[in-house]
Amino acid sequence: MNDIYHYPPDLFDLIVQTIPLLNKSKKAVLTFFNGAGVEIALYNDLSKTLQTNPDSISKYDICRTILERINQNSEKYLRQRRELLKRITEFEAFSTCWENDQFKAKGLVAEIQKVINVKDSFTRMKQEKENEQNLRKKEYQNKVDEIQRKKDKLELIKKEFYSLFSETNPHKRGKLLEVVLGNYFKAFGILVKEDFRRTGENGEGVIEQIDGIIEIDHQIYFVEMKWKKDPISNSDVYQHLGRINYRANARGIFISESGYTPSAIAAAKESLVSNTFVMFDLEEFVRILELEIDYPEYLRSKIQSAIIEKNPYKRN
Repeated sequence: MNDIYHYPPDLFDLIVQTIPLLNKSKKAVLTFFNGAGVEIALYNDLSKTLQTNPDSISKYDICRTILERINQNSEKYLRQRRELLKRITEFEAFSTCWENDQFKAKGLVAEIQKVINVKDSFTRMKQEKENEQNLRKKEYQNKVDEIQRKKDKLELIKKEFYSLFSETNPHKRGKLLEVVLGNYFKAFGILVKEDFRRTGENGEGVIEQIDGIIEIDHQIYFVEMKWKKDPISNSDVYQHLGRINYRANARGIFISESGYTPSAIAAAKESLVSNTFVMFDLEEFVRILELEIDYPEYLRSKIQSAIIEKNPYKRN
């Protein structure tokens, strides 16, 4: 509040009217404040006035003066202000009041109880509203932070991706490509299993190796990545299809840096009779990264083209 009254003005005036009625004498008013923890030093001058010139000051003057003093310091006298309200709202000994003041005192105490309850309700509603606003702000900030984290991740992936083009060792470059694309899938929340290897049951060692396995829309896709000098041939496509054909409900993704031969594209189209199979150029990932395209949606579009249009190699 901007004024000196840390009791709201309406409540302040009610308290000024009530405390004198609850106490028969001026001295009893001072005792009432003292019982609420108000230090004697705060009203010592009033106490002296009562001793020297009691007729110059009323119970209401005493009450108003002390309340103004404890109301001017929001922190120091917070406990005393609360205790005063507690003593007033819990007051039941109305028989100790002057007989003519009893009904008026009961009415004022009830009014103060009502005001406090209403203000408490507004305070609770305000707090609930503020809590809801703070929750929304926090949720919004979390979303903003998550977007920024994703953006930072993609920026790092972009740098790692571009660095592959300066790597001269083909084997090392191929393994790094698997790592970079794996991180790329994860950045979009796509479940990834990298460098899957299947060993023989009779100690034959590794009998099958798959560059990656991803899950999107509850479907499993086996991913093959190739960085060759020449375009991918139909034999490379058939080899990957072989891994998919004997697995129920498996689907395939092929990623090539060097493009595909016409026979490779034809082999992929033939496979669409029994499998879902899509083909990517590495150049597509460059464009996706540069334009900040949502990869899962891009992939879904290619999958639809493969299923509906029988085109596994559509460039979106």
